[in-house]
Amino acid sequence: MSEIRYADGRYSGKSGSIFGLSLTVAILTLFTFGIYRFWGKTRIRRYIWSSAELDGDRFEYTGTGLEKFLGFLMAVVFLAIYLGIVQMLLTFVGLNLLTEPETEAEMVAQALAFNLTFLSLVPLLLFAVYRARRYKLARTRWRGIRFGMDKGAWGYAFRAIGHYLLTILTLGILLPRQTFHLEKYMTDRMWFGDTQFEQGGRWQDLYGAMKHVFIGLAVIFLGIAVGIAFQMELLLVVLPVVGYFWLMIGFIHYRVQSFAYLTTTKALGGQIAFDARPQTSTVIMTYIIGGIVISVVVGIVTALLGTLAVVSLGDMSGGAPSFGVMALLGVGYVGIILGVGAASTALIVQPIIAHYVDTFTAINIDAANVIRQRVADKGADAEGFADALDIGGAI
Repeated sequence: MSEIRYADGRYSGKSGSIFGLSLTVAILTLFTFGIYRFWGKTRIRRYIWSSAELDGDRFEYTGTGLEKFLGFLMAVVFLAIYLGIVQMLLTFVGLNLLTEPETEAEMVAQALAFNLTFLSLVPLLLFAVYRARRYKLARTRWRGIRFGMDKGAWGYAFRAIGHYLLTILTLGILLPRQTFHLEKYMTDRMWFGDTQFEQGGRWQDLYGAMKHVFIGLAVIFLGIAVGIAFQMELLLVVLPVVGYFWLMIGFIHYRVQSFAYLTTTKALGGQIAFDARPQTSTVIMTYIIGGIVISVVVGIVTALLGTLAVVSLGDMSGGAPSFGVMALLGVGYVGIILGVGAASTALIVQPIIAHYVDTFTAINIDAANVIRQRVADKGADAEGFADALDIGGAI
């Protein structure tokens, strides 16, 4: 019997390289009025995918900007027709988004029409989530073998609606059930070559990852209850604030540790298992340190631009600022906006991706040697709905 071999993930991307790439993409996107973003996201994905490796073999992203752009146009046309039909149906029952309300009743009706229009988009939003993962898998290779995913976007969308309603009705208590079953639905339809993934485990096991969420809620309610009962205004303010921040940290902890559990309980072909050990503290500190560095740099640059503006105004002698000064200020502030996005990718997004990759292990990796290629998935909308509905911003 051969020895089971472990393969660790490794990420080799550099902050400087991805900052330069992200800034270039942002500038080109600005000058092309947003059109280049499809090609820009493709370039960034190729860099990140090729920086991740498993067992010495790098991942490869094969998507193209053109197919994403065409998918986006297809989705926009569909959405225009769909929303037009929804608006006609709302108008038919006396609700309209397009007219100016003149009475309080019309204001209420318009608000209702707006909410119904948003709710009509929910199935498409969830459809887009599934299709986005399917597209990324179909355009990902390792050792030249494609990943893939079966059709099932509408099944996912309607199941997700049911789980979300159940989670809302139970005030979040059944969030682990939602997380587990939606991930299982997608995982059980995922493939690597001709071999299928399977999601194991139990949704009840995710409650351990929820502990800090429950603690945060308990601190909030305790502060409110004790503060009101004993008329202690300090507690009424301090404990809910502490509980709020604890709750936010709790949600981050839940996302990190639920990912770890769901990854560890996945299997490929019943032979390859996985282990994932991301640390919540590392993810949170990455956000904090990256945020501080970006804030300090932005503060310094903003102060310099402000000083330049004050000096130029002082030298005007009753005249208007020179065109050169105004242009420099305009370029500076646009540069801040573009630079913040690129810096966020380099100092926050990439380090977190690197942490997830570096703490990932595949168990019995030699079983992948017998896996064969799968038929290419055309990926009809190429994430078009995700981009059109503004949920495609993530890498």
